[in-house]
Amino acid sequence: MHRNRGRTVAQCLHDRTEYAKNPDKTDEYELISAYGCDPYTADAEFLFSKRQYQAMTGREQKSDVIAYQIRQSFRPGEVTPEEANQIGYELASRFLKGKHAFLVCTHADKKHIHSHIIFNSTSLDCKQKFRDFLGSGRAVARLSDIICLERGLSVIEHPKRLSHSGYDRWLGEKAKPSKRGMLRGVIDGILEKKPKDFGEFLALLVEAGYTIKPGKHTAVIPPGEKRAIRFDSLGDGYTEEALRAVIAGTLDHKPRGARKQNAPSGHSLLIDIDAKLREGKGAGYAQWAKLYNLKQMAMTVSYLKGHGLLDYAELERKSAEAAERFHALSDRIKAAEKRMAEITVLRTLIINYMKTREVFGAYKKSRYSRKFLAEHESEIILHRAAKKVFDQMGVKKLPTVKSLQTEYAALLADKKSAYAEYRQAREEMRELAVHKANVEEILGADLTRGEKKKEQRLE
Repeated sequence: MHRNRGRTVAQCLHDRTEYAKNPDKTDEYELISAYGCDPYTADAEFLFSKRQYQAMTGREQKSDVIAYQIRQSFRPGEVTPEEANQIGYELASRFLKGKHAFLVCTHADKKHIHSHIIFNSTSLDCKQKFRDFLGSGRAVARLSDIICLERGLSVIEHPKRLSHSGYDRWLGEKAKPSKRGMLRGVIDGILEKKPKDFGEFLALLVEAGYTIKPGKHTAVIPPGEKRAIRFDSLGDGYTEEALRAVIAGTLDHKPRGARKQNAPSGHSLLIDIDAKLREGKGAGYAQWAKLYNLKQMAMTVSYLKGHGLLDYAELERKSAEAAERFHALSDRIKAAEKRMAEITVLRTLIINYMKTREVFGAYKKSRYSRKFLAEHESEIILHRAAKKVFDQMGVKKLPTVKSLQTEYAALLADKKSAYAEYRQAREEMRELAVHKANVEEILGADLTRGEKKKEQRLE
């Protein structure tokens, strides 16, 4: 983050931090956390540290870098805003190793929840500057991936700059399947029907809407397309030789799935095939989606049998209990985090207030001199901001920093113990919710078919 031409460092810091802290994006400041600074006065504290650096080292800042920013984004629907903020805080803590103050502002106003992590270019001891090294961006990305994988979240496995394929990995099921991926899914479905020879296999492809283009290398044209796709271009296990061997029974077929990210893994909801067809999906997609749904239904039945939940009322009760337990743990963690944030703010403000008390006293004695204000702007801003927050919080007698640290440590220990249970409860709730939704989908489809048969008999 650079200093803009024609503006002071103070103005630039204020503008950047105010954008990140935007109450409309951060749920009225609820999604903000900080280390080594107070979220309310982070810009003034950053500025104060820069002046301290100059006074202590005698060195002038040569570059126009005033702070650094990391943007961390998550796949839609995968994390809560609170979790995103926790992950951003952990990323900054592990990358900076406690040497620089930072601010984490999570924006939840869009589907892709993301965090703006702003850290001071000056270290907390005001003796050093952060040196942006070659490959620092890759280092941050790798650390972010490690943290996300530790929490069971998805990452972009092979990111490419300005690449559509990298973005598709984040879109998941909403991403448009590739033509070759669709064809592989259709082939998987046909092979499960065990065609007697390659000719019958091609006939089933024609039934699925594909046009056969014979020649030295057999190829097919997808429905509504003009360009043909050779079997040889589909990858291992899908060449003409491999397909003939599978049909002859001399080779086992290992499906790759229509798309890697869409392949059934874990517990997933059934796809509404009719809705997808109305959106313009073709016969190939429908074939793949039917197989996908069959596998998910089999996983649901296996899960219900394994957990003794074949009675729907019991499944409903267990699902409600899991949700209640999850929300209770979530509320407990949020309450601890809220108080920890208050302690962090209060502790920082008390330290800032005590540090700047003499300067503010001298400012008052100077009868609020403009010259004195210009020379000690950051200290006076910090003092006034601290006093304002004390008044807003109704603090009449300042607690000791030691008592606040003791309370903070106790809350942190409680939060850590609750978080392990929270993750387990979250997974249990998600599994039950998915399987319950699948059961309801299956029951709903059976009821619809029953009503249609009844109408036909009446006719």
